[in-house]
Amino acid sequence: MSTTAHAGPAACLLLAALTTLPAAGQYGAADGEWTTYGGDLGSTRYSALDQIDADNFGTLEVAWRFKTDNLGPRRETNLQSTPLMVNGVLYTTAGTRRSVIALDPATGELLWKFSLREGARGEAAPRQLSGRGLAYWSDGGEERIVYVTPGYQMIALDAGTGRPVPGFGNDGVVDLKTEMDQEMDPVTGEVGLHAAPVVAGNTIIVGAAHLPGSAPRTRNNQKGFVRGYDARTGERLWIFHTIPFPDEYGNETWEDGSWATTGNTGVWAQITVDEELGLVYLPVEMPTNDYFGGHRPGNNLYGSSIVAVDLETGERRWHYQFIHHDIWDWDTPCAPILADIMVDGELVRAVAQPTKQGWVYVFDRETGRPVWPIEEQPVPAGDVPGEWYAATQPFPTRPPPFERQGFSVDDLIDFTPGLRAEAETLISRYRIGPLYTPPVVSRWEGPLALLMLPNVTGGANWQGGSYDPETGILYVFSNTSPSAVGLISDPERSDMDFIRGIAPNPDPDSTERFGGLTVRGLPLVKPPYGRITAIDLNRGEIVWQVPHGATPDNIRNHPALEGLDIPRTGRTGRIGTLVTETLVIAGEGGVFTTPSGERGAMLRAYDKATGEEVGAVYMPAPQTGSPMTYMLDGRQYIVVAVSGFGYSGEFLAFRLPEDGG
Repeated sequence: MSTTAHAGPAACLLLAALTTLPAAGQYGAADGEWTTYGGDLGSTRYSALDQIDADNFGTLEVAWRFKTDNLGPRRETNLQSTPLMVNGVLYTTAGTRRSVIALDPATGELLWKFSLREGARGEAAPRQLSGRGLAYWSDGGEERIVYVTPGYQMIALDAGTGRPVPGFGNDGVVDLKTEMDQEMDPVTGEVGLHAAPVVAGNTIIVGAAHLPGSAPRTRNNQKGFVRGYDARTGERLWIFHTIPFPDEYGNETWEDGSWATTGNTGVWAQITVDEELGLVYLPVEMPTNDYFGGHRPGNNLYGSSIVAVDLETGERRWHYQFIHHDIWDWDTPCAPILADIMVDGELVRAVAQPTKQGWVYVFDRETGRPVWPIEEQPVPAGDVPGEWYAATQPFPTRPPPFERQGFSVDDLIDFTPGLRAEAETLISRYRIGPLYTPPVVSRWEGPLALLMLPNVTGGANWQGGSYDPETGILYVFSNTSPSAVGLISDPERSDMDFIRGIAPNPDPDSTERFGGLTVRGLPLVKPPYGRITAIDLNRGEIVWQVPHGATPDNIRNHPALEGLDIPRTGRTGRIGTLVTETLVIAGEGGVFTTPSGERGAMLRAYDKATGEEVGAVYMPAPQTGSPMTYMLDGRQYIVVAVSGFGYSGEFLAFRLPEDGG
């Protein structure tokens, strides 16, 4: 058994270059542990562990399971957390109270639990439930766990006891609704966080999230500024204004003074750090609101951008805006990934950003220079009254998109000619077009809405990708499913001119209503509906792409498809991948009836070089949190959170049988 990485011939040149660099955050989880949300500060989600491989993956057994039902006033059915494993203890958030728990990683036994009852503040929180995880800090002696509550309070806990650290903030608590350079009600201020905070050196970096922005109550929402804190004391060290103030770079991109009356533009995704360069990479979301920007004319920096800021000061070092004046909700959704790659024979220390619109943008992470050209191309103009439209948008030349972009007749379901004809009739009431076709005012007589591919959640979403430093290949799961985006005016719900909605049928005697985007209960577009794509970042090319997830029962058993050979379609979900020495590992979204007759989902493993499936094991519910792996007492474990479809949150830990499989 080996737990070290071995390079194949294709990786030798890259690894030779890497040996000249000091070990940094982009080389994967170290020493068989998993000490930060993304495995390392570079968010690679990579581990060199190889005890579990293609030959034995299918023999994995459940080593332990931990139900989260009693960690809050009600059961949670969307458990998204990824645990940490440090110094022989597993830490995670869990349950509807967002408790922090410490578990024995060999047995799943509960060692300690901490939770905070926040009362009205917690009930009003825009981001509730267990969140996606927590952070670990140590100075070599003292050890702490740091997390953010639903009510947006940051708490430091003694890692050994679970008790708040007295010298941190106010008896272990920092109120994140203060020192945010804006007025905010401590109870109802609409800001929170699902993501885990990030700790680099002695600095904690914390982002900000809001309610979904399709129909905000007001254009003047809270602003999602990002801050750095001292890991020992909880003192605020710096703040980065994601909507720049008048004396700051980029303020002129908010025309008519709209910087002052616009909110959101937070960082709700995971944050990445290069400690060697002293840079923090912020994946910034879009401003208020998601589909109408008439109240915020201009390109709106730093909305839908990546921004590199100084780890010690928070000062901007460089930025790149992926979408000018975003009106599609294609904001930056996930952690940037640090990757040392060989491009045309030269080493490039890169940062790669997967996006909702189906691209991976790749930059020199020190300078922000694109590794391959990104071209500004004209995009369609819209006709929504009062809207401001960007004339061009950035189009990467490499790598190619990993998802379908834009909507056309060729995207429609084509299992049979009859289903295709019905789909064509359905979309005749909608506007379709290439990527960046703008939303429309919804009219019952048409267009009812814009049909978007990728949909408003992507493409990639919060789960992001994983990266193999051996080969320079990035792996990303994505969904293929359309969204219908129409705009309506509703002064009773919002002070904005338009919010998302579908116009009602004006005929009170008619029973016809908006019926959704299905054809006889089948998806409107052709499969695959969920896929994993392998992208070689050295060449900017797609290596392989496979449907991920078995065909859903409603498709396999649909009477209109009887007798047809339907290849695996994949299934939608929010699916994070894990890459190891030889495998790419990911659970399925949704449930289906397995060959054994059980309802559930599978945890699947693919050969990371070819995409060939090499094994699968049963799970009672879909994957809802990204998997992680660790080594303990000579045995490798894989832990994944599952939940949904009436199945409450549970952590499953897999390992090989005693005989090694």
